[in-house]
Amino acid sequence: MAVRTFVAATLASLALAGTGLATSASAAPAVRADAHGCKSGYVCIYPGPSWNNDKPSYRYFDYGYYNLRGFYGLYRIFNNQTGGATMSTCLGSNGTRCEGKLQMGDWIDKDMTPINSIRLQA
Repeated sequence: MAVRTFVAATLASLALAGTGLATSASAAPAVRADAHGCKSGYVCIYPGPSWNNDKPSYRYFDYGYYNLRGFYGLYRIFNNQTGGATMSTCLGSNGTRCEGKLQMGDWIDKDMTPINSIRLQA
């Protein structure tokens, strides 16, 4: 009887330890990886509402604003930045009159005709 109790207690301890390991592993922050031809840490813009065979036409890395020229119609924007950084499209130049925030890991198909700049921020 004592052997059965010992074995049951040992198995229960192992099961709880395994659960703890799984919990702590899932709590670790995820590291962004390259995706759709867009390197980790970048915001990438693709022509048209597609991934363009994983070949972005434009890549942006540094925080701040970027003035855009010649963007008409739909483009796919992918925020592959890290650390919770966001990206906004802006109606004005120099990162003014910005609309919403595209969260890390998200993408959107956007009509870029009225957009004059984008802003990357932490």
